[in-house]
Amino acid sequence: MLPRILEPEVMDTAEEARDYDGMDHSHVNQVFVTDFLKLGATTKAALDVGAGTAQIPIALCQAHPMIRVVAIDLANEMLAVGQRNVQRAGLAARIDLRFIDAKAMPFADTAFDAVISNSIVHHIPEPFAVFAEMARVVKNGGVLFVRDLLRPTTKAALDEFVRMYAGDANAHQQKMFSESLHAALTLDEVQDLVRRVGHDPASVKQTSDRHWTWATISLPSPNAAP
Repeated sequence: MLPRILEPEVMDTAEEARDYDGMDHSHVNQVFVTDFLKLGATTKAALDVGAGTAQIPIALCQAHPMIRVVAIDLANEMLAVGQRNVQRAGLAARIDLRFIDAKAMPFADTAFDAVISNSIVHHIPEPFAVFAEMARVVKNGGVLFVRDLLRPTTKAALDEFVRMYAGDANAHQQKMFSESLHAALTLDEVQDLVRRVGHDPASVKQTSDRHWTWATISLPSPNAAP
């Protein structure tokens, strides 16, 4: 098994924000939104954890005319690009971008109808706190929908993913994708985290050749284990 090699928790340079935003995430973002809405079609208030440049909140609001999204991130440069994207999309009234650490969120328990997150977990050295916080702030009966990269089993497999999915990207974008894959978790590691926050580990599944997804309706009283 390829060992996990951490990347920086916060991508907060102008170059990183620009290059991340410039990569073509449209297909995976649309799949994310479509898959989430199968569970969260009635959602009115959602929290997006690690929203980056706000591409998913924008796609979600475009697909769901009634939803409002609080979108948090710990990278000011990402949020700055995200704010421009939101303004350009005409969605400033429905998407609230905030600088917040996902490991210690200032929201009340059960504050949101749904909590979503795409590709933030691999940035967190010890992700348990983020999983516990996401489970805490979603309402009873609300939707938890979290997706991220899977760590490949070999360096050869990792390099092939970079070639397949970032072959047309610039060198810096390819490097970011490679580092993200190396920092990602395995399916077993994610299932263990979900178990520790009191949810069914079977709710975590591999959903593409390079992604896992935690998709579940929240439990009345998650029993988090340290």
